[in-house]
Amino acid sequence: MELKDKVVIVTGGGTGIGKATALKLAEKGAKVVINYSRSEKEAYEVVNKIREQGGTALAFKANVAEEKEVNNLVEFTVSSFGTVDGLINNASITAQIPMDDLANVTDEVWDNLFSVNVKGMFHCIKAVVPHMKKNSGAIVNVGSVAGITGIGSSVPYAATKAAIHTMTRSLAIALAPEIRVNSIAPGAVVTRWWDGNEDRMTQLAGSLPLKRISTPDEIAESILFQLTQDSITGQVYVIDSGQTL
Repeated sequence: MELKDKVVIVTGGGTGIGKATALKLAEKGAKVVINYSRSEKEAYEVVNKIREQGGTALAFKANVAEEKEVNNLVEFTVSSFGTVDGLINNASITAQIPMDDLANVTDEVWDNLFSVNVKGMFHCIKAVVPHMKKNSGAIVNVGSVAGITGIGSSVPYAATKAAIHTMTRSLAIALAPEIRVNSIAPGAVVTRWWDGNEDRMTQLAGSLPLKRISTPDEIAESILFQLTQDSITGQVYVIDSGQTL
């Protein structure tokens, strides 16, 4: 897929990996729709930055856990630009619960994380498929090494990321050949999730083979690679500075 003039939705596009991806897409000439749920200020800052650099971007508020809101997001995109060519399924939430603290892993935690991280991604894919099938398209789901190792900010978080990886493979088969579906599984990334835990981040970086933690820009580059390479589908790429070795 050549990105120039392609229409790409980035969920959770106002901060972190989503922001970095939206900026890189715009640099390549894509028309970007930045979805946000709570980060309105940040989303519009990204839109303004893209426009200042001569790109095309719009922002739209939608909670991906709500299918109706996702449908509205896709309808807005199509009415604005005529179609949807790419989807970056980046919106995600977590719960900071020690892995051995099962007592605090409530039904509410399970439901919240699965609603956004898994069902939310499915809602987005389901909504864009009719438009992508007309001209082909590509989807990248943002998973995590937690879905591979089972170790993360909580048991439910790791479980949702594993579900994303499996869903990616299932949908790559179901939607081929018109639509490609891949996933990125980042390790630790320098984002606001580390706010207040910088010492822990530094300690982790020192224990990694590459002695560093990935940046949002590096993850974004990997996302664009999956989005643009026409021979890749059903793959989960681990980008983790050797964290899983």
